[in-house]
Amino acid sequence: MNTINAEFFKKMITNGAHNLANHHHEIDKLNVFPVPDGDTGTNMSLTFTSGMKDCVNCDSDSVADLAKALSKGLLMGARGNSGVITSQIFRGLYQGLEDISEVNSTQLTNAFVNGSRVAYKAVMRPVEGTILTVIRLASENTLKYVESTSDLTCDAVMEKLLEEAKLALQTTPDLLPVLKEVGVVDSGGAGLVAILEGFVKAFKGEVIELKEQDNTAQANSAATLEDHDEFGYCTEFIIRLDEMQLASFDEQKLRELLSKLGNSLVVVQDDDIVKVHVHTLKPGDALNLAQRYGEFVKIKIENMQEQHENIIIQEQEKARYGLIAVAAGDGLKDAFKDLRVDYLISGGQTMNPSTEDFVAAIKKVNAQDIFVLPNNSNIVLAAKQASEVVEDKNIHVIETKSIPQGLCACMMFNPDASVEENIEEMNEAKNSVVTGQVTYAIKDTTFDGMAISAGDYMGIKEKDIIVSVQDKMSATKTLIDAMMNDDAEIMTIIAGEDASDEEIEEIDNYVSDKGIDTEVIHGGQPVYSFILGLE
Repeated sequence: MNTINAEFFKKMITNGAHNLANHHHEIDKLNVFPVPDGDTGTNMSLTFTSGMKDCVNCDSDSVADLAKALSKGLLMGARGNSGVITSQIFRGLYQGLEDISEVNSTQLTNAFVNGSRVAYKAVMRPVEGTILTVIRLASENTLKYVESTSDLTCDAVMEKLLEEAKLALQTTPDLLPVLKEVGVVDSGGAGLVAILEGFVKAFKGEVIELKEQDNTAQANSAATLEDHDEFGYCTEFIIRLDEMQLASFDEQKLRELLSKLGNSLVVVQDDDIVKVHVHTLKPGDALNLAQRYGEFVKIKIENMQEQHENIIIQEQEKARYGLIAVAAGDGLKDAFKDLRVDYLISGGQTMNPSTEDFVAAIKKVNAQDIFVLPNNSNIVLAAKQASEVVEDKNIHVIETKSIPQGLCACMMFNPDASVEENIEEMNEAKNSVVTGQVTYAIKDTTFDGMAISAGDYMGIKEKDIIVSVQDKMSATKTLIDAMMNDDAEIMTIIAGEDASDEEIEEIDNYVSDKGIDTEVIHGGQPVYSFILGLE
């Protein structure tokens, strides 16, 4: 294939998304830490699927336009560091294909090289042995191949890119020692290889079908809207029936099909013209259904949820400051609310919010300057990406990488101080906290020389696994001992959903006996039995 047109580009992207989705569980298992939050494959799959949907729904016959739609969908759907970096790779791809309707092999190669460059620039401190290494080595070596070989087709380029990506993936353990110790390759790089494999299979005429997926996250998101059925998307369109459909068109059948997608439904036929009005959570599905009958004459889609929220916000006086934080567990959310947080995004270790989640939260906070606390190292990039998308408010991401850091930063927030003073005080507060977490291991492995068995309770100080034993309380106490220092004054004990009152009291007494003040929060967070913050 000498060039890639718009129709084939959609096939590539769909294949890539489906292949990644079908393998996301095994990619999750490549995560280095044996904790139950290995979600690189899941994050990348949700991210790429978001981009794929926007790309497929774009009606343009220009690859540049499709790449732009893909980039925007990836940007807004990006979850976790791996998802954000993936979105930046394909942002660079779009920039490399700008104004190109059909792509030849050289243009395709250069676009991937640009994707690598853009991704590296997006990360403040790029780490080799990651997805960044895979895209860089793959694109650079493919470029050398293209420059030394004449008359290459697009499929030859893509096969070479995949071959080089696989070779680069195998080098990641040599570049990142922790990967070699655990015996895995980089999970983000593996996700990228899965995408490229899907692309190559498209060139071979293979259509990758999507296997049955766990759609819990999407279902939860949809359920949030379904609780407010007056919201969703007001979708209106007019179609002109083609000659074949005109004779057999059944107005009642169309009405029945559309009724399954939403409510407030109106369907009116006038000769070859059919007018439709429906409130739905999935306007794209309604349009795809209608397109079977003819051509669109007019389309109008309005987000009623956003309109409703904008009206409420406009009626309120804009505040000087607003705070947004990420947390999981009702008790933790209450704790943040008590510290003046205006909006809580549900999420954390096992559920990384997307860029779009942050943007939606920012829109709901009626303030000029908004401080965002991600409270997880894997969520920081999505928060920062959202801050660049929003233009009408000043967004300040305080790079909190744990719940204790977030709580301490909130405590130092002063509504009467300047933005600069708050940023300085909140950053100083978060940096003064030592974080410890107790969770269970999901697999047998070795980490930093320590043998870990599935089911063990692990005590993790910052990023180091301190202890791995079968007893939860023993692991927690060993972790507390390792966290102690001469300057310690107070420890915040955040109890998870599996911690009993007796266990909480025992840990509280254990810390108090060391002469350290304690504050106990019944956080109710999943995955982590105890989260500890020492100041």
